[in-house]
Amino acid sequence: MQPRSPSSLSLYTPAQMGEVDRLSAVNVPVSVLMEHAGRAVARAIRRYEQPARVLVLCGPGNNGGDGYVAARYLAAMGWPVAVAELVPPKANTDAGRAAAAFTGPRVPFTPAEAARVDLVVDAVFGAGLSRDVTGLPVETLKAARRIVAIDIPSGLDGATGQVRGYAPQAAMTVTFCRYKPGHLLYPAHGLLGRLILADIGVPDAVLASVPANTWQNEPGLWKLPVLGAQSNKYTRGVVSICAGQSMPGATRLCASGARAAGAGLVRVAAGSAAPAYKLGQPGLIVDEAPLATLLEDQRRHVWVCGPGLTEAEVQDALPMLLESGRSVLADAGALTACTGQPDKLRGVSVITPHTGEFARVFGPVGTNPPEEVRQAARQINAVVVLKGASTMIAAPDGRLAINIHATSALGTAGSGDTLSGVIAALLAAGMPAWEAACAGVWLHGEAGLQSGPWPVAEDLDRHLGQARQKAEQAQG
Repeated sequence: MQPRSPSSLSLYTPAQMGEVDRLSAVNVPVSVLMEHAGRAVARAIRRYEQPARVLVLCGPGNNGGDGYVAARYLAAMGWPVAVAELVPPKANTDAGRAAAAFTGPRVPFTPAEAARVDLVVDAVFGAGLSRDVTGLPVETLKAARRIVAIDIPSGLDGATGQVRGYAPQAAMTVTFCRYKPGHLLYPAHGLLGRLILADIGVPDAVLASVPANTWQNEPGLWKLPVLGAQSNKYTRGVVSICAGQSMPGATRLCASGARAAGAGLVRVAAGSAAPAYKLGQPGLIVDEAPLATLLEDQRRHVWVCGPGLTEAEVQDALPMLLESGRSVLADAGALTACTGQPDKLRGVSVITPHTGEFARVFGPVGTNPPEEVRQAARQINAVVVLKGASTMIAAPDGRLAINIHATSALGTAGSGDTLSGVIAALLAAGMPAWEAACAGVWLHGEAGLQSGPWPVAEDLDRHLGQARQKAEQAQG
């Protein structure tokens, strides 16, 4: 696995890509970038598709311009190609000039024409879609047998990953320069098919001048702490977990995740429930003393509150933890206890809700999930990890990472408890909260990928060591 720089992992919204195009035009004309983009689409089609009759559906903007160029290159390769124009581009634009350069057949923009061919190239609307797609474009795309999309399938919002009206299922999507957030977010991610990122010659200096605040979550965005010759259990970090009376399994899973992710010492604050935990892993320390007494130990600066706890148990523990100034990861029961009261979470370091828990605390996730997760992080001044098919990790300062390095098999009871322990271990090792959350989500996802098609939560910790080794190798 090759290390990647944060710059190469950056995700640009359509608005940011518009700024990139504007700045690039100083040294590289838009027409040149369009030429490179269309050629990249044609080459991807030649590489991954069987020779076929092709219809390129072109809109009036630059996305359509890329389509005209792709049609010209495919025709030069000997493929039978026709173009259908939704609306002809203006003659004095880059798209207009690309349209004029294509001298092949033009046919009506109709469902019948789309149904007649083997492959449709969707160059109707790009990632910067600002309205719902309805009417003739929808019916025409529905008639296609197989679709290759330019930039993103028409009807998908490149900033949010949401469907605007209708979007087709593509067999392949070819995009340029940098992925957009929508390429990694569901439901869009599930409609892309094979995703190709093509370099079309945007200058590095231009990319550096447009700062990113959203990234794909991969090693290179963060760096794991490395053990030194004099490392010990306290320098590796102590993770303490508030334990519940009635649901010890969640606490045990959290503890296993923390230990397997590298914590030097994991302790369970069990109080009168200690007998339920003492028959667990021999390396786990179970404390019977009251929480107030345990907080006197200043080495115990990272606490997990929530897995396996009832609302009453959270109300007893969470205010005391926050009052002590400890670094607190809140999950599960701690989030339920703050239903409709997000300000009760101010002072925690990280929260890790699934969509249901997020909705209970902040309200339902709406049509712009990235911005809503950012707003939640700002509201409570903590890192918010919204778990899902595309997990989003938001910092209060607006940074956002999107993680697709995982498997749907992680959607099993107890998996989130393990994740809480993994992130807590990285916090205890000294990683800043956002970086620890990003790294923890990736390690958890990698463990899921290594654990086979149907893992249960108890399986995940056995693969965290290999996951961490893979991430460290990627760090170089």
